[in-house]
Amino acid sequence: MFNPIPLNLPPYPAKLTKENETIFIFDDLRKKKLVLTPEEWVRQHWVHFLHINKKYPKSLMKIEGGLRLNDLQKRSDLIIFNNQGEKIVLAEFKAPHIKITQATFEQIANYNSIHKIPLLLVSNGLQHYYCKIDFENKSFAFIKELPSYDQL
Repeated sequence: MFNPIPLNLPPYPAKLTKENETIFIFDDLRKKKLVLTPEEWVRQHWVHFLHINKKYPKSLMKIEGGLRLNDLQKRSDLIIFNNQGEKIVLAEFKAPHIKITQATFEQIANYNSIHKIPLLLVSNGLQHYYCKIDFENKSFAFIKELPSYDQL
């Protein structure tokens, strides 16, 4: 059983319940209880942070969107759209005990080869990385902070 730990994100009033020995967290986007895993703990913190602190509308967030990559079915952790329905942020979350490595960046880059999204977010809840993609020049740059929704 996962015991939630403090993350390098603002705390939020997570709706946790316990049934038998299993802890559940309520997902506001999917409107259902999910088994609390370390990765889900990170994802739910980010959804809350992006909505409250960065003003991204919850209605424009999609968790675990499917995609096909080399004949394999994969799932993106979080995709955020703008008001025109264009994908603007792709996020990959790991559990806090998982180190962010080159393999993590390769994973999100592979997903983004399908999605073509200009902003990438990678986090394990303790370390956060943001990247801006320049598709025209086929380059990327790490940025210090993810822009707020109204800055896009």
